[in-house]
Amino acid sequence: MKNVLILILLVTQFTFPQQDKLKTFDEIFQSLKNGNEVRVVVEYNKCKLFIDSLEVNSVNAIGGMPVNTFEYFAKGSIRNEKAYFVFSENVLISHKKYGYVYNYVRFRVFEDNEVEITARYLKPQNFEIVMDETFFCRVNDDKNSGGVTFYED
Repeated sequence: MKNVLILILLVTQFTFPQQDKLKTFDEIFQSLKNGNEVRVVVEYNKCKLFIDSLEVNSVNAIGGMPVNTFEYFAKGSIRNEKAYFVFSENVLISHKKYGYVYNYVRFRVFEDNEVEITARYLKPQNFEIVMDETFFCRVNDDKNSGGVTFYED
């Protein structure tokens, strides 16, 4: 029986992919620079939400996506006070209020582990913005309640 249990543990270890949690800007950026597959999961209720420059109650929602394409900007390279990397995604969705819209999401992850997320809905016909939200979060390092968690596959 003991041998069967050990066999099951070994099989599950190699069958299910391991995910490493990336807890700092440096860990995330190094993983991206190395060409590793990185994913992000956001718990929006752990972020501050601003609409039209006014803070409002954040939504109880969770989203996630792979980090496919990114750009890095060193401190001062484009008159920026902090180094950061940026990535985004644009997906056509069907929304009950707006109909078909592009769901555009952009992440800016700063060297101090602050994260700015811009979420917009745009009409496909003319790219008119019908929803515009900005979330301010922190990278979750297991010591804080940051709403943004990165994983390396």
